[in-house]
Amino acid sequence: MSTAAHAIFPAPPIGHAAPSSALRDALPVIDLAALGDATRHTPLHARLAHIARDIGFFYLEGHGIDTAQIERLQAISRRFFELPPQAKERIAIRNSRHFRGYTGVGGEITRLRPDLREQIDFGEELPAIDESPDTPAWWGLQGPNQWPGELPELQREILAWQEAARQVAKRLLQAFLVALEQPATALDALVAPPHNNRLKIIRYPSQEHGRPDQGVGAHKDGGLLTLLLQDKVGGLQVLTPQGWLDVPPRENAFVVNIGEMLELATNGYLRANEHRVVSPRSGASRYSIAYFFSPSLHAQEVPLLDLPPHLARLARGPESDPHNPLFTHIGTNALKGRLRSHLDVAQRYYPDLAPRR
Repeated sequence: MSTAAHAIFPAPPIGHAAPSSALRDALPVIDLAALGDATRHTPLHARLAHIARDIGFFYLEGHGIDTAQIERLQAISRRFFELPPQAKERIAIRNSRHFRGYTGVGGEITRLRPDLREQIDFGEELPAIDESPDTPAWWGLQGPNQWPGELPELQREILAWQEAARQVAKRLLQAFLVALEQPATALDALVAPPHNNRLKIIRYPSQEHGRPDQGVGAHKDGGLLTLLLQDKVGGLQVLTPQGWLDVPPRENAFVVNIGEMLELATNGYLRANEHRVVSPRSGASRYSIAYFFSPSLHAQEVPLLDLPPHLARLARGPESDPHNPLFTHIGTNALKGRLRSHLDVAQRYYPDLAPRR
């Protein structure tokens, strides 16, 4: 990893609060279209900043993505998981040093425990960086995707979704910047091409009562913003001071949460929130599509925004677990997360950096 990278080590994060069945309040809803001109601060921007700081999760409507496109992506995602096991295994993530491809149930690790989900990971469709002794390991994150030959339509829909979601995420990021009294373009260089955004399509199989139910373990997302599209089966929960709050599905709305890189850029004014997915018990699988809007590897470092004094006073600094440090260097931070989550890829392509079991 780059020796220029440095970790952020403030006070350790607060531990898990006890689950609370008394939490019934739904997450707030933000209408992206209502935020209007990204150059003018409005009361809606102030509400956005308040929600993001104090809650960290919200529903996003008014995003402008056509319902038909959403339905096509959801349908073809289900078709992918219906492919024969051997078809999915041909594009297994262990065959890609770029961390792209299929992972079976239990193949991804969160907090040292296997996640009970199967998924396929995509990134931006870009050429690989040539390997050499002087090339930092994190350049291995850039490269082509793996596509199932049995489902050629998937590539078209995924690439179209990446473009649509990128535009929504950039508009939302600009709205955040205006809300924090920054120029809307303040982080344009951070998200300029070549892009480094990721996409997962995920299936959580039903688990019987009495069996482990870690669909995905409690974690924070590492990018700037996450746009999550859920189906009608619940299971997503966000940690609040009162305990775990259910995030029920809302048709054609994204669930949005802040990532650690935006927490770094705002010196902790905006906070990445801890969340998890509990496996469904209903006998039906849960499907979701997660888009991770992330800094470009070419941007190198996450800049620190110059917040006005009345906001800077409320910035508590970013949280960082000494066992999972945050780095201001983008590539170092991104690779660290992948190595921990995908031990098969780490051991095959990054043996000197692979975590020990």
